[in-house]
Amino acid sequence: MILGRLPFDNSCYHYIKPVLFSTKIMVLFLKFGVELEMIIQRNRLFRLGVMIILLVFPLTLLAADLFQEDFSGGLDKEGLPKGWELKQWFGNTRKIETVEEEGVTALRLVSDGNSFGVYREKELNPKKTPILSWRWKVTRLPEGADVRDKKKDDQAAQMYVMFPRFPKMVNTRLVGYLWESSAPKMAEITSRKSSNTRYIVLQSGPENLGKWVTETRNVYEDYKTLFGEEPPEIGGITIMIDSDDTDSSAESYFTDIRIGKEE
Repeated sequence: MILGRLPFDNSCYHYIKPVLFSTKIMVLFLKFGVELEMIIQRNRLFRLGVMIILLVFPLTLLAADLFQEDFSGGLDKEGLPKGWELKQWFGNTRKIETVEEEGVTALRLVSDGNSFGVYREKELNPKKTPILSWRWKVTRLPEGADVRDKKKDDQAAQMYVMFPRFPKMVNTRLVGYLWESSAPKMAEITSRKSSNTRYIVLQSGPENLGKWVTETRNVYEDYKTLFGEEPPEIGGITIMIDSDDTDSSAESYFTDIRIGKEE
């Protein structure tokens, strides 16, 4: 036998050729199978990634779509609750502090013949997050105050939801919840000073003076009731106290403010 030659002649090649062809096909199938498996694995990872995104994204939206404040962050260097801004309507003085009240941190406001508040901007969809809740306490009412009388329009505690409209500076609407001195509970009142501000009296007089009271309101429904139309986007929250019209004094506390979804 000559070295390098097959131990058969060319006449036998037609028997071997199909075997070689089949082997090539098998190799191709094996390669295809490996590549197919890699594609499947990649698709599995892709699907897993999509599932994670779909699960996490709504939670991110939910977190971004809520307003929460318990004033545990204290005051900033300007003497305001962190993340909030000052609005002074009358007078140059104000008393704002965070205090521990019955085991919870609260914002304390004291008015002596002046009018001021703090506000925090936050864009929210009132249809998706219509529920506003908070706790408040009044320890001193402005003497002789009455929201129904423009000359006596003072309240110890006021919670406002802002609804900006163009132009924002002069056309923002407010839904206000009041702790009043004289007007009856659940009275719905248009401000004597601005038709863009509408009130609902939630507490009145000394009945719950010195007690923590929890309030829960559907802001979306309240806006429709007070203004007779669908609300625009929520623009933020304002907390206010005043005693300038009656030239008296007032004191109130706020905590656990939240805007969220209906449960």
